[in-house]
Amino acid sequence: MRIGIVCPYDWSVPGGVKQHIQDLSESLIELGHYVNVLTPATDEKDLPSYATNAGSTIALPYNGSIARIKFDPAAFTRTRQWLRDGKFDVLHLHEPTSPSPSIIAAWSARGPIVGTYHTANDSMYAVKNMQFLLQPMMEKVIARIAVSSEARKTMIDHLGGDAIVIPNGVRVSNFVNAQVLDGFDKENTVVFVGRLDEPRKGIDVLLKAMPEVFDKYPKLTLLLVGPGEINELLSQIDKKYHQRIKFKGFVTSEIKASCYASGAVYVAPNLGGESFGIVLLEAMATGTPVLASDLPAFRKVLDEGKFGKLFKTNDAKDLAKSLIELLGNKEEQKKLTQAGHIRSHQFDWSIIVRQILDVYEAVRSVEGRNVREDFRGQLYGRLTRSGRSDRKRVNNSTLTE
Repeated sequence: MRIGIVCPYDWSVPGGVKQHIQDLSESLIELGHYVNVLTPATDEKDLPSYATNAGSTIALPYNGSIARIKFDPAAFTRTRQWLRDGKFDVLHLHEPTSPSPSIIAAWSARGPIVGTYHTANDSMYAVKNMQFLLQPMMEKVIARIAVSSEARKTMIDHLGGDAIVIPNGVRVSNFVNAQVLDGFDKENTVVFVGRLDEPRKGIDVLLKAMPEVFDKYPKLTLLLVGPGEINELLSQIDKKYHQRIKFKGFVTSEIKASCYASGAVYVAPNLGGESFGIVLLEAMATGTPVLASDLPAFRKVLDEGKFGKLFKTNDAKDLAKSLIELLGNKEEQKKLTQAGHIRSHQFDWSIIVRQILDVYEAVRSVEGRNVREDFRGQLYGRLTRSGRSDRKRVNNSTLTE
């Protein structure tokens, strides 16, 4: 099968949606399918061989984070050319309502189209207000996937319709044999992985909790992994603890796995805006017990505490108390390590990819044709001279309708 996948966000910047698309693509390729991903990328050397660059990005606030997107005339041109060149059997759009190549592809194509929704956010007012523009595009998306029940609810509340829930996955083989980083004592290390410059990741809550934990365990080290300004973070905690906080910054996927594996506990202090919890699965796949805030998405991944320990969201005192208890209970750590191993394998991409392939086959059987270019909803194609000549040039192609 020839599969075109559109990533809305900058491939050069780490993020859950990008990681999902990368894992999905590589899992499909391993099964013998042809995959090409259209994605913005600030640095083209970051792109894998199966990706096409949609161009550099701009940064916009979105869902408590900063989304780096591509939405300009050049993106329209590149997206339409990519559709023509790809001759795809299925088009898979991620976050198809975001101002990005995803929504451009939805406007520009017809055929077997699948949309995946990742966002869990009760206040997406821009989407509600633009529904009259989004609705024609949404009608062309034959099948909708949500990565969690929270993401499904957000999609229904803001766009109507429904979606099947197919969760995020983790490529367990990339994590299960990860080695402890040189210079770190696993029994005396707490790990955090995430963007240090995003308040919703909860790093401020973790730093507020750590003095009490450091005082209880004098040999303990906190390992922070992810992009951000470390000096600004250190200013939030007494200088006497600075030597006990190590910073790895932006790391490769392989080193990230070793960072997870270097901890006695992985802490996820996130404050909200999470539709799933892929970092929890990644940590569990390396054999590291998880302590996470009790967000609905995290509770679901951890099955209300069966596969990991929970604490009250945005409560530094409860975080400190829970972390101290877990660090001091080797038996519970061992129990959670074993449970996490089981849980991560339940979400292995070898399982998840089969569910997505079932959706692809279903939309192909409904549509009966391949992906082709659609000018009917494009003002560019109707009103501009270059658009009209472009349409005439490809009018006899199987890509147009």
